[in-house]
Amino acid sequence: MNNTSMNKDIENALDLLRSGLLPDRQALTALIENDDPQTADILVKEADACKKKYYGNKVYIRGLIEFTNYCRNDCYYCGIRRSQSSVSRYRLTADDILSCCEAGYDLGFRTFVLQGGEDPWWNDDRLAALVEAIRKKYPDCAITLSAGEKSRGSYQRLFDAGADRYLLRHETANPCHYEKLHPADLSWQNRMECLRDLKAIGYQTGCGFMVGSPFQTADDLARELLFLKEFQPHMVGIGPFLPAAGTPFEREKAGSAKLTIRLLSIIRLLLPKVLLPATTALGTADEDGRERGILAGANVIMPNLSPAEVRKKYLLYDNKIATGDEAAESVAHLRQSMADIGYQVVTDRGDSLNT
Repeated sequence: MNNTSMNKDIENALDLLRSGLLPDRQALTALIENDDPQTADILVKEADACKKKYYGNKVYIRGLIEFTNYCRNDCYYCGIRRSQSSVSRYRLTADDILSCCEAGYDLGFRTFVLQGGEDPWWNDDRLAALVEAIRKKYPDCAITLSAGEKSRGSYQRLFDAGADRYLLRHETANPCHYEKLHPADLSWQNRMECLRDLKAIGYQTGCGFMVGSPFQTADDLARELLFLKEFQPHMVGIGPFLPAAGTPFEREKAGSAKLTIRLLSIIRLLLPKVLLPATTALGTADEDGRERGILAGANVIMPNLSPAEVRKKYLLYDNKIATGDEAAESVAHLRQSMADIGYQVVTDRGDSLNT
């Protein structure tokens, strides 16, 4: 690209990213707002090369088990929020979950991701016993939890029971923005403290945010990137905001798959060794979103191991894909679709190199 045609902030940001350095907020904002296809192409190619330097052409698959859609919280964007009366609630039993793990293990999965709403029924005793049972039966597998905010003591107990990783999306690095997305009983400060606790305990810790959530600005997204660079998570999960019927944000505009992919590339350059999923939300927003995400720096996909009868009940947003390649039964097709773009699905645990 001819440098005279580039905004100086964008040129500066690209140069710093190439060097493994952190652009300032102004430069990051300009890069986020930039819609030039040549700049996007540069980001994709450099992020792909950066990822291959550390992870080769491997794509790690995680078996997602959505074990409960009960939630005590009332986040304004979420389709399973507490006050969402139209939701058909379910809660898998420990035996149900172990059956999902068994099916996933036979399919080649070596990481299980237990994701759910903040369900009080799944207290420390029950969740720790479940983790211990999975660890005993599948000692060669990684166990990832995504069950919301807990006390440090609870996180420690689950870690001691055998959990390896924990995903807790912070949603926004701007406390003022956080207050616009959540009711007053939820605290940005507590969310951040939970992330710090998880990392201090020794979890491979994942955070993340929605792209294009209501009230979000390009400057907010730049702040996200600065936070990620400072926090140094092991995993980052981002996806476009997708509205859910019946929520306060049901009529808000959906986030952009295109911008999400641009941010995946920037995150890969900022955190070369991070584990970076091409999320279900990205695949929902764009039919080829998963493949485009992998080509832009992502290296993880999480097919669904949940029982078929509950997949459509875990609706965080409208039109969520719950069949086809999103489901674990389609691993053979998933392998082929990744091979078609030059990548190999592997059954390794796929631990983060971002130590």
